[in-house]
Amino acid sequence: MQKALRLRIIGFGASLILTMAAYCVIVYPEFFQLDTLGALKLIYLFAFLQATVQFLFFLDVWREEGPRWNLGVFISTILLILVIILFSIWIMNNLNENMMP
Repeated sequence: MQKALRLRIIGFGASLILTMAAYCVIVYPEFFQLDTLGALKLIYLFAFLQATVQFLFFLDVWREEGPRWNLGVFISTILLILVIILFSIWIMNNLNENMMP
């Protein structure tokens, strides 16, 4: 039980650090000297790292004792969500380029 509590505390600390880093990028952009696209890329990186921390430290997806197909279903769901989001962005970008006069 001690190890699980220690992992949860580490995950909580990492989540706080990543959240504060993303907040600082938005509130103090002059400190990072980034343009808008650079700031967005950095925010997306922090969001990806935050999701990874949540999966590893709080959801216990990788340490489950049940069948491994649960992990496969989880990864497939994440990939399906990413495909839907990325293709939606691609379609909207093409519509913007092709429909604007």
